[in-house]
Amino acid sequence: MLNRIRPALGRVLTPIGRAVARTGVSPNAITVIGTVGVAAGALVLFPRGEFFWGTMVITAFVLFDMLDGAVARVTGKISKFGAFLDSTMDRVADAAIFSGLMIGLYRDGQEPLAAVALYCLVSGVVVSYAKARAEGLGYTCNVGIAERAERLIVALVAAGLDGLDVPYILALALWVLAALSTVTVGQRFATVYAQAKADPSPQPAAARPPAEPAPGGERTAARTGPERRR
Repeated sequence: MLNRIRPALGRVLTPIGRAVARTGVSPNAITVIGTVGVAAGALVLFPRGEFFWGTMVITAFVLFDMLDGAVARVTGKISKFGAFLDSTMDRVADAAIFSGLMIGLYRDGQEPLAAVALYCLVSGVVVSYAKARAEGLGYTCNVGIAERAERLIVALVAAGLDGLDVPYILALALWVLAALSTVTVGQRFATVYAQAKADPSPQPAAARPPAEPAPGGERTAARTGPERRR
């Protein structure tokens, strides 16, 4: 949903990206520093019940991490590895945030809500993986009521307000996130299923029956099959 504002956000971040680029910091370094900062804030402060200050630290590093794309554009250092690193580090950051919340809630004696935080973590991973796998198969999967940006905003705002002793806000937010993430997974499954059903192309090699080995027991083209990719 928030993807609609990305062009405007890009225009805002580009001048900041130029300023950061003059320092010589690479886009990949920004990605790693941002992820380490988010993970530190989440895994050090959240488990101690410091939800407000944890949210402040995480938000600062999330905003810093957003500059990697702007720096890559202004310096021309856009690469496939950079895209891979960015996506992978996003998964690490998300896992750290919800793991920190889960540990903090569990230590506070809120075991049921800690379980909901765990569900939000797992469902968020499935949401992201479903899109990545669909695009890897050549389908489009840009659908979902709760993509990464929405999930982070809801979780961090609620955690920060909970740290200011606003009652029930974190519990409500986590239950809503769990429901929205489940709906998003369903939306992506439905979207890919519709495309796959209408797609006349043959099934991927990984889904085909294994080829018969060549005479003499030697493996030929079968070596390029699923076992080599594992």
